[in-house]
Amino acid sequence: MNALVLGNPLADWLIALVAAAVVAAGLDAVKAILLRRLSRLVAADPGNARAAGSFVAALSSTRLAVLVLVGLYAGASLLVLPERAQLVLSRIAIAAVLVQCALWGDHAVRAWLAGTRARQAADPDRVTSSAAIAFLLRVALWAVVALMILDNLGVNITTLVASLGIGGIAIALAVQSILGDLFASLSIVLDKPFVVGDFIIVDTMLGTVERIGLKTTRVRSLGGEQIVFSNADLLKSRIQNLRRMEARRVVFRFDLTYETPEPTLRLLPGLIEEIVVAQPQVRFDRAHLASLAAPGYTFETVYYVDSADYRVFMDTQQEIYLRIVAMLEEQGVRLALPAHSLHLAEPSGAAVLRQAA
Repeated sequence: MNALVLGNPLADWLIALVAAAVVAAGLDAVKAILLRRLSRLVAADPGNARAAGSFVAALSSTRLAVLVLVGLYAGASLLVLPERAQLVLSRIAIAAVLVQCALWGDHAVRAWLAGTRARQAADPDRVTSSAAIAFLLRVALWAVVALMILDNLGVNITTLVASLGIGGIAIALAVQSILGDLFASLSIVLDKPFVVGDFIIVDTMLGTVERIGLKTTRVRSLGGEQIVFSNADLLKSRIQNLRRMEARRVVFRFDLTYETPEPTLRLLPGLIEEIVVAQPQVRFDRAHLASLAAPGYTFETVYYVDSADYRVFMDTQQEIYLRIVAMLEEQGVRLALPAHSLHLAEPSGAAVLRQAA
């Protein structure tokens, strides 16, 4: 037991090995305990299943080899080793821990993506965008970890980072339109100004959103053709999302002839209100005699339809119009039609000829 191995008694080597085994076994036990508790949390509260599921996936990716390397490093710290050997062991241990951190993050992102796909199975466009976000996160994670490992191994990464920065700027300038559309797609997914199925109006074009891709958004117009928008250009435009309309304000006018008696004019606003209020999903606002200009008395009515469905709006408007027509017939009132009077001046020569005759 007093024999020396690399400058350390054999007993110290045995103690170091026991310490390494204890540390590795202890870390593995902590992992198992955390996994059990997180699994119970998911079972007890399904509302936390998404976050807890990511932690479970991350912990499940813990590699036993990494735990063993950490245990060996802890045991080696009890020994007196050459400075170079200690440096090599520390670098190996740190590199192993960094790789394990990358694995944790990678599996957590994968679990998040799997949960997103399960919840958004009916929306393939959002799944595609979520996959793009997950891919970018994983690439950034592994790139950072790789740079940290190189720095830990003694490699001067300053020049490498500078080169990557210059190369990245050059690539970004070359594909700036593509990157602009990509980030616009991510903005649409995260900010959600519209989703698949929404009816939108962009400038003078309108239609139903069919697909939100990484570069373009496809809209099916009322005429049946497909309109393709660049995501970047789409976000720069003013978008009207009619599907998110909570209530539709309707204003309509009609004109009555000037032969309509004054008592009837006083009755009409109340009669119009009764007709509008009788309709379902409608809130009456006002009805007034609004103008005395040509071609007759102008009545203006305002009401709200508590539905974004265009068919409901048209059905309601049609029923109101038909009942107003019937009500005007009962009151003996006629709608005023635009009329123009044409006065023809007699030529002076024709008058002279008529007098001579």
